[in-house]
Amino acid sequence: MAGSVGPEAMSKRPLRADAQRNRDAIVRAARETFEAEGVLASIDGIAMRAGVGNATLYRNFPIRDDLLAAVMENSINELLEEADELVRSLRPREALTHWLVRLTWQLRIWHDLPHCLAVASHDPASPVTEARAPLLTRTGALLSAAKISGDVIETITGDELFELIIALSWAVDRFHDDEPAARRRVQIATSGIFT
Repeated sequence: MAGSVGPEAMSKRPLRADAQRNRDAIVRAARETFEAEGVLASIDGIAMRAGVGNATLYRNFPIRDDLLAAVMENSINELLEEADELVRSLRPREALTHWLVRLTWQLRIWHDLPHCLAVASHDPASPVTEARAPLLTRTGALLSAAKISGDVIETITGDELFELIIALSWAVDRFHDDEPAARRRVQIATSGIFT
């Protein structure tokens, strides 16, 4: 029908001010809840903390992964900025080494996030898969630079390295590592990739 607006166009319209405030409050409440209780915390509790009804939360985030992906975006943007600085200021080997430690430490911040990332790796349609894609891409780019400089073995892939980091972040969380212990765990686990 001429003049009708499809769902794609509707979804790109900016939110009304009150709807944007609700969405922002939900994301803020989810981040606080994930930090306190982990990413498998009660969705109803997040709605209550945000001061909105369940219907409002589910209208904005139909499934948990939608909400998790939205909360991840801010942290991911900060990490990507750090990766850019590593590339500018360090040689490829050191940049990759620092990135692997930083990424492991960041991913452990919300209890069960490594589990959700691992599950999402088998579900291309998951919003979490899309949210983690920039991290996977940046890991691959830093790995490629270290391969070119001759600092890393040729056989390891970016996907394999990212999966190792997910596993390490799970261990850092479960063993309650502080930052020095997490750094040592990453160094031990990744030593075999360097030449």
